[in-house]
This record gives sequence, structure tokens and C-alpha cells, in this order.
Amino acid sequence: MRQLKWILLLLSNFVIGAELYSQVIFETKYWSLGLDKAGRVTMLKSKQENKDYLVSDSANALLRIRVKGMLIAPERCVWNAKSSTLNMHFPVLNANAIVLVKKATSYLTFELKQIEKVNEIELVLWGPYPTTIGETVGEVVGVVRNQTFAIGIQALNVKTLGGYPNNESDVEPSYDVFQEGNKIDVLPDDTRRQLFRGDVARPTSYGSTLQAYCRNRLTDRIISNWEHTAYVAPAFKDGGITGSKIALFGAPVKEVLPVIAQIEINEGLPHPLLDGVWSKQAVHASESYLIMDFGVQNLAEAMAVTKKAGLRYLYHSDPFETWGHFQLKQRDFPANWPSLKACVESAKKENIRLGVHTLSNFITTNDAYVTPVPDKRLAKVGYSTLSAAIDSSTSEIEIKDPVFFNQFKNNTLKAAVVGNEIIRYENVSASAPWKLLNCKRGAFGTKANTHAANDSIGKLIDHPYQVFLTDYSLQEEVAKTIARLFNETGLMQISFDGLEGCWSTGMGQYARQLFTKTWFDALKPELQGKVINDASNPGHFFWHIYTRMNWGEPWYAGFRESQLQLRLKNQEFFQRNLMPSMLGWFSLRAETTPEDIEWMLALGAGYNAGFGLSTNLETIRKNGKSDEMLAMIKNWETARLNKLFTEEQKARMRSLKNEFHLEKVAEREFQLTPVYNFYFKHVQQLKQPGEPTSSVYKLNNPVGQQPVSFIVTMASSKETDPDISFSNPVITINNQDAFVLPVTIGVKDILYCDGRTIKLYSKNWVLKSEVSVNVKLPVLLNAENTIQFNGRYSGENGADVKIEFRVKGTPEAVK
Repeated sequence: MRQLKWILLLLSNFVIGAELYSQVIFETKYWSLGLDKAGRVTMLKSKQENKDYLVSDSANALLRIRVKGMLIAPERCVWNAKSSTLNMHFPVLNANAIVLVKKATSYLTFELKQIEKVNEIELVLWGPYPTTIGETVGEVVGVVRNQTFAIGIQALNVKTLGGYPNNESDVEPSYDVFQEGNKIDVLPDDTRRQLFRGDVARPTSYGSTLQAYCRNRLTDRIISNWEHTAYVAPAFKDGGITGSKIALFGAPVKEVLPVIAQIEINEGLPHPLLDGVWSKQAVHASESYLIMDFGVQNLAEAMAVTKKAGLRYLYHSDPFETWGHFQLKQRDFPANWPSLKACVESAKKENIRLGVHTLSNFITTNDAYVTPVPDKRLAKVGYSTLSAAIDSSTSEIEIKDPVFFNQFKNNTLKAAVVGNEIIRYENVSASAPWKLLNCKRGAFGTKANTHAANDSIGKLIDHPYQVFLTDYSLQEEVAKTIARLFNETGLMQISFDGLEGCWSTGMGQYARQLFTKTWFDALKPELQGKVINDASNPGHFFWHIYTRMNWGEPWYAGFRESQLQLRLKNQEFFQRNLMPSMLGWFSLRAETTPEDIEWMLALGAGYNAGFGLSTNLETIRKNGKSDEMLAMIKNWETARLNKLFTEEQKARMRSLKNEFHLEKVAEREFQLTPVYNFYFKHVQQLKQPGEPTSSVYKLNNPVGQQPVSFIVTMASSKETDPDISFSNPVITINNQDAFVLPVTIGVKDILYCDGRTIKLYSKNWVLKSEVSVNVKLPVLLNAENTIQFNGRYSGENGADVKIEFRVKGTPEAVK
């Protein structure tokens, strides 16, 4: 007891000492923040717990400035209670600053109202503020949490960037699954660690830090940007560092989202509502959707499929003939935007909402911004001048400085612009006189022309999608064009793919967030906040605009394998950043199985995560199980969105070891059945006559005895003969009578038994025949079962036979 008293006394003295050390203490409902006479943070204390979460020996000033690459803290900070301002003096620069402080019920705001010698200051830095909290670090939302308490930072205007100024390009650090050229999934070593996307909050050895900054953009800068070592970041008039503003708060964990909601409402940040509920808490924020291209001719059929799946959102993945002006494909929308508007209005009558996919500020080479006269606002890496006059056929063009042209990473089109002509070049000479070599004149439908010595030549920035990009002025116009498309047609969903294209402005994350804010602000009132929007590039200010993030691509492996670990890592990302969960895109193909679809649906239910399901009408017609799979989607999504699953059920669904089957019993009443899978392989064995060729397996059935259920397929490879079939499979379980199936399985055929009937399907699940047998199906015991499997190949070099046994557990009520 005596030792405990000493510990409590020391802790009490520490807290009292921190308070005495503070010049001023700002208190809100839940916490206290202290500053000393030098503007250094002295306290981040939970009032309810009476616990200070500040790491005092790593604490920084509330605000610092950077001059010539050096961060400078104030040497003096005076609190003026009457004006509610902090008056700071910065040495070296000998400049004074005024920070306005305002206190709300649950948060504090700090705004840089005035600062001297502003032209000499490169940026201002809020923090980093070190905390002992490291359990959950929300790197995008800017909130760190333990089990009981949370501390957060919010940038209150778009020019105040969440994070630390790691790069002069303002591109924040982020894990990129494609960085190593591996599109299938995250690298094996990365599955065991957090994959962070930004650093508004950053994990540290002692817990975490919170930080934000605002850059002075009064003059042009040459920076390293997007794999270019030399890139011109043009000046940008946004008022500079004056007006940079943040909110800081501490709150019990359960109060974090309500506090952020109040910050959005009180401080004029975007606060989107879905069906009257804030999108970060709305049930429908994670609503799944069907990705299926449509047009005026086939909209009715596409909507019928959408309704069979019980979904409300139908999303076109590629509607545009050009990006920039966003001309629609004429075959689908003959009258351009009015045709799309007619589709939207038809869909509304069926309670279906239409959406489209864009590539943000990507400009296709067939768009009017490029051809026949290129827009002056196409983004440039930098400029040089012509050393000599050229005529319309000159193929070697002499320039004065090659620095912006002689960079070949992220340089797909190798294009430059002089006047109204785009010129493509193959290379740059190795030494002076500097020349662009093997030039193609009048590229992309522009006109080859004569140009005089000293004419300006700009190196165009492009993207591997073989598109050009925008400077900020053109970016703003493109964002407003997308908003106008939504205003004129009534579209209700968008994915801002390719937001990294906004890096072409030289402003990194700032430009990305300006793009989405410009679009959001330009929407008419009846759409603003109600359009579901997402991207694969989150951002701190963008967090207040987007409904959700949704990435995970289906193109690189099997249905269950393509980017699976990335999808699971994303669920951790969503949770720690207080966002609705999504599984990403999946692809329903002609050969997709109901078991794969139900695996996805159960995983989504476990994480309360929606998905985008990509398919097309031709595939729906080809897949013989499409109606069954669409009905599955309707059942699972109805149960998930109505919150019918228990937390215990959802925990089991999150395990990749478990599968489930859901059947509808009545309205909002279902039956959930656990399914246990056992996978085996039978290999052709060429032996002398009479020698056994059976495969023997052990199957430990964890549930009650039941008739066998199985799926048998032939797994062909390049080395196997595709013409060899497999006939009369024989299954013997626990020395019961041999069960012979009078059927021949071809390569890619599917032999399917559900425990009652046996059917042979084509690879697209088109029924070929029903298999009749005169005996009962063999039974699996609730024990370890010995299974023998055999059959007859029609020739040598036959494909392996894959056998999947499926055992059903005890059904559970879901209602």
C-alpha cells in the first residue's frame, strides 16, 4: 500500500507539474490542452480519466515555420485572453504571428490570422503532437484511439494539408500494391504489418503523432514529382499560409464520430447525408452495386438483372468516348448527355440509381482539349525554347535546355507542344547541341507548322494509360464538367479513379482534394452530399466528402485469390479510419460458381462490407446459375443491410476457414448454414493391369452424419491432353458399397451433387444431364471418414481430377 501511495503521489505531482508549467490551459468537455510560454504543448489530458497522453520529452510547439529548409519554433508565445489570440515571436526570421483560438464544446480551433515576412516562409507546420496512444492510428482521418480515449486533428480548410511535409511535391507516403510490379496481391512480408496510406496520424515507438501543414505557393518551384527529378510546380494563389486552420480534440472513443460531425457542421466542412443520415454512419453507405455497361437499348434488361440481385445501384464502368469533355459512347447514348438523362429518369421509376466511372483529370488524346488544337492548360513538366527555327517537316528539333525533356520514367507519350502543335520524340541527343530526335510532327491530329527560334516548347506530362493531364486551371474546369454532367442527368454514383493524375499540377494531395471539393461544391443542392462517391486514393480533407473507399481488383487471379490479402488489409484500414467497409470489385464471369459468390457474400457480411460486382449481359445469359447467384446476393444483402446477423456470426464469417449458405425462410427471416469444405486431388496413374489406382483420403466430418455432397472437375493444364475424359467415377466411403456414377466428365465439365441430386454441367453451369443412380448416396459419419476415389481415363496424359466435398453444419435462424 505504501508503494502504491508513492506511485499515486508521483503521478499527481506530474499532472500538477504539467499544469503549473503551462502558460495557458484550454479546456473542452472531454479534455485539456496546455501551452507553455514558448508555445510548446505541455498537456493532452483526458479529464474523465485524469490522464495526460502527451509524450512530454518529444513535444513540439503548437505551430512552427520553415525557412530555407529549417523548422523554427517560436521563442515566445503570449496568450491574450481578451482577443483570444496567441502572439508568437519567431527568432532567426524575427517575425511575429497571431493565432486565433476558439473553443467549442468538444474541440478547439487554431487559425493563423497574421504573420510577418510571409514571403520568406516556405510553410507552417502544426505539430507533430506526440501521444502515448498507439493502439489504433487513423492515418487519413487523423484520429488515434485506445480502448477508452481518442485524440484527433482536423484540417479546417482544403489548403491545410493533413500530414507531414515529407515531399516537396506534397504527395503523401502510401503503400502501393503495384509498386513492385505485383498486381496479384500485397507482398508476403507486408501481410504481417499495417499498410498506411498517408500520415495525418503516424504510428511511433512511443505511440503516435498528429500533424498538418500549409505550404506557401506564392512563386514557381522546381521539385521532384511523379518520377521526374525536375518538375515545375507553378505558383498558386490561395492566400498562402495565412488562414491555415486546424481543429484539435480529445474525446471518449464512442464520441469521436459525433465530435467530427459537429466539427463539419460548425466549421463549414462538407457534411454529406444519405437518406438523411451522415454518410459515415449511414447504413446505405456500404451498399453494394452492379457494375454492368448499359445504354438506351439495353437499360431495361440491365435493370432487370439489378432488381433480381436486390440492388439499387447500377454502375457503368466505361461510358465515355473521351475524357476531358466526357463525350459519351454514341452506340450506347446516341444523343450524348440527354440520352443518359433519359436512362436515369427511366431507372428512377424502377427505384434504381445510375452511376458512372471516370478517370478524374485524365485527358484522352481524342478529346477536344488535345485535338485539333491543344489546350494551353494541358500540364507541362517544364519548358525550354527552340534554338533554331523549324519547318513543318523537321524531325530533329534543337532546344536550349534538355532537363525537362530528358526524363523517361513516367513518360509514355514522349510529347512536347510548340504553339498549337504537339510533337512526339523518340529520344534526346546525348550531348549539346541538344536535340529532340526522330520527331513525329503534328501528333494526335494537331497541325505540323513552322516555328521560330526562341519559341517556347513545353514537355507535356502524361500517364501510362496514354493520356495527357491538366494544370490546375484545366483541372478545375474538368471537375466542374463532371459536376455539370451529374446536375444535367441526375446520376447518383461516381468513382474518382485515377485521382493521382492531379499530381500533374505539382500540388500533390492538395490538388487531389481540390478536384473532389470543386466537384462537390458545383453539384446542385438536391444532389450535393447525396451522390455516393469513392476512389482508391483517400485523403484527409477528402474524408469529409467521400462516402467510402472501395478497392480490390478482380482481374489478376481467381475469384477468391485476386488481391485477397489487400482486401482484408483494407478492412483494417477502413476500421481505423472510421469509414464504411467495402470489399472492392469482383467479377462475375460465365464460369463463376455459386459457391464463390456465396463465399464473397459471407465475407462481406462478416465485415459489414459492400462490393461492386462486375459483369455484363452476355455473361449473365451464358452462366446457367446466374439467377441462382443473383437471388443469393439479394438474400445476403437484405440480411446484412437490415443488421440481422449477430456479432458472433459475423466473427465466424470473417474467417477464411469458414463458409456459409443462406436461405430465405420468410420476409426478413433466413436460415444460415455453416459449410465445411474438403479438397482432394486424383492423379492418373499408369500401372500394370489389376494394380490398384484408387486415391485414398481422410475426411474428418465435424458435424452430424449426412449424405455426401461433392463437386468434381478436371483441372487441365498445358501439359495434359484436353481430349481425354474421365468416366464412371467411383466413391467408396468407410468400406460401404462402392458408389458408381454412370457419367463421363470432360475437361471443364462440372459434376455437382448437393446431397440429393447429381447433375453434370458445362463450364458455364449449363445443365448437360441429370445423373440417375439406383442406390442411395453414401453417408459421411460424424467422425474421421476414409474415402476411396477412382474412375477411368479415356487415354494417357489425362488431367488431374479435383474433388471438393461439402459438409453442412446445423442451420441457424437469422431474423
